Amino acid sequence: MNATARASSATPKRALVTGASGGLGSAIARRLARDGAHVIVHANSRLDAATALADELRAAGHSAEACSFDITDRDATFAGCEALLAAGPVQILVNNAGTHDDAAFPALREAQWHKVIDVSLNGFFNVTQALIMPMIRTRWGRVINISSMTALAGNRGQVNYAAAKGAVNSATKALALEVASRGITVNAVAPGIIASGMAENFDPALIERLVPMKRAGTADEVAALVGFLASEQAGYISSQIISINGAMI
Repeated sequence: MNATARASSATPKRALVTGASGGLGSAIARRLARDGAHVIVHANSRLDAATALADELRAAGHSAEACSFDITDRDATFAGCEALLAAGPVQILVNNAGTHDDAAFPALREAQWHKVIDVSLNGFFNVTQALIMPMIRTRWGRVINISSMTALAGNRGQVNYAAAKGAVNSATKALALEVASRGITVNAVAPGIIASGMAENFDPALIERLVPMKRAGTADEVAALVGFLASEQAGYISSQIISINGAMI
């Protein structure tokens, strides 16, 4: 191996995790940091939480920084990503940021529809498009989109959420085809009931009835799957929607 190759292999991959101030995002950030990536911990309104996580990771001997921008604002996203790219390409992108605003469809307000679509779908578009060309130039990359079992099986009261995540699943497959020859994989992870964030208040009896494994999953289990998909070992896995749901579907 020549000196250039050694230097390249010794340089940690730069990884951006959007919405990393929440439970699932922070678990993913910790996993990627442990795996040797330089982790950019993103938040929108909770920069203090993102900064605290980046500080925690650095204190543990890892490489990390925090950033904040609104992924639903295209201009702000491109400006934020341009600032990140000044230090080098982002080769691992985890589109984790998402939200839900549930209501039965006849009562679903237009604002609720657009809010969920803006974060999960338009946010994916804004961040990924801002970072994809520098990633392509390196001829190595991982784009991992956090989807949901709701996009695959549906769920009452979540038409907007299912629509947003279902669109992300379709975009995952299409983008994977576009960048496959450039050494970039694009996959989606579709969690079921996870004991973090949106599922924290699930009734344990309901979980036991719904989940064949009789328990909720953990954020660390999802993060382990993301970590694998971000690794060299997953270089031949692309265009996949991978469920992690305790055999629910």
